[in-house]
Amino acid sequence: MHALQLDTYQLTKRFGAFTALDGVSLTVRPGTVHALLGENGAGKSTFVKAVVGYHRGDEGSVLIDGREQDIHSPSVARELGIGMVYQHFTVVPGMTVAENLLLARGALPAVIDWKAARAELGAFMASAPFSLDLDAYPIDLSAGQKQKLEILKQMLLRPRLLILDEPTSVLTPQEADEVLGALKERAHAGICSIVMITHKFREVTAYADDVSVLRRGQLVLSKAVAQTDPDELAHAMVGQAAEKALLEKTAQPFDAEVTLVVDELTVMGDRGDLALNGLTLQVRAGEILGIAGVSGNGQKELMQALTGQRARLGGDVTVRGEAYAGKRQQNRVLQVRSLPEEPLINACVPDMSVAENMALRLFDEAPQAQAGFVRWPRLRTMAQRWVDEYRVKTPGIAAPIRALSGGNVQRAVLARELAGEARLLLVSNPTFGLDFAATAEIHARLVAARNRGAAVLLISEDLDELMQLADRVAVISGGQLVFETPAEGADRKLLGAHMAGGHGEEAAQGAPQTEEALT
Repeated sequence: MHALQLDTYQLTKRFGAFTALDGVSLTVRPGTVHALLGENGAGKSTFVKAVVGYHRGDEGSVLIDGREQDIHSPSVARELGIGMVYQHFTVVPGMTVAENLLLARGALPAVIDWKAARAELGAFMASAPFSLDLDAYPIDLSAGQKQKLEILKQMLLRPRLLILDEPTSVLTPQEADEVLGALKERAHAGICSIVMITHKFREVTAYADDVSVLRRGQLVLSKAVAQTDPDELAHAMVGQAAEKALLEKTAQPFDAEVTLVVDELTVMGDRGDLALNGLTLQVRAGEILGIAGVSGNGQKELMQALTGQRARLGGDVTVRGEAYAGKRQQNRVLQVRSLPEEPLINACVPDMSVAENMALRLFDEAPQAQAGFVRWPRLRTMAQRWVDEYRVKTPGIAAPIRALSGGNVQRAVLARELAGEARLLLVSNPTFGLDFAATAEIHARLVAARNRGAAVLLISEDLDELMQLADRVAVISGGQLVFETPAEGADRKLLGAHMAGGHGEEAAQGAPQTEEALT
């Protein structure tokens, strides 16, 4: 078994009148890691799906080791030695790790010789770059372990080309380094070639040999990583010199008002266990407190408890000294705004128009309402102004908001939530899955709100995002804040150790795990 070479020649794919992939000719050298960059809708997913057989190109060809192949289904791709790890988990929750691994093979005998199968899987785990308990169930695995299982499922099939879609989005920094380092070693050993879709320039420079950029379905750059830099890559992605987001944080008074106080908050999770267990934090006016953690450690429940979407079993929440329950009238008086995760689901009415969704906070206030009637012409004018200011790409303000892309839904909700002077912003994973331009713009808006004196609680699973935006970073693990440090000069490895639940010497070198340290 050896790494294969992938070539595409003038590969084109259309969906009706829309050309998703336009004459892409790209080479992945054998035994290398090839990073694939591009904004949302640039054609990355269409390209890899054409390679693995989910789409058939309308024109052009796919060549494996110099020979043209008709890859008309994923099974054909698998026979050619091509495997893919998707961004969303495909493990079967009710099956063990061993059963999920065997299921990845597709064809199985009617009766499985489990003694032989376990011996084979045990030998495979011993030679794999990372291992898992064969008897564990996915429900007992962390998000990072599930991602490792997805990769192990493909490695069991011994692919000669492995395609990964955002492989580190749910990993701690240590796990990301472990996984990407192991895959790079396998590539350089000639075992397989790697194509990695990513949006993190740091991963490109640290682990990729070559990089290609797609924009609007066309290949606009392809070269060795050593011959490029993040500025050139950003320019290629957006088609112009990348605007430098204004992220300079202005100095704030040391004794600024404590805007948000969360004291001993206890919340039940969906499975009947405690999702938050006595969590305590404070956020001052004019600062961003970033909450870091591996998915599933209470972040979702914290945001829902603060915004009134989940009952609180115990503890107190106050905003500007007033007991806070997340009610609409309180939000109006105390100037609390929120940008929850998946805003289309959690902050919008999908079938209502863009204008109606942007008016949800203000439709019953003067001058938008008068004598009990909503003044829709005024609201539509306001919505159009926000669409223009926040560069929301939409067929029109009368279009249903579900017709917008994820980034444009984010922009629309952010425009609504930042209307007027927000005193407290509750934000969760604001840029997850968004492209370069949308991410930079949302980051700039959050920092601008902070500079105007807003207190910002920022929950994110992207540690790079937190270290860039936050004044302080706290780590949530097992429903509690276990570590806190100033963001400037923070040690990524130390943060990662706490995110992974580490209690060893490295974790112990951090700040005291006391209530004072977290406030």
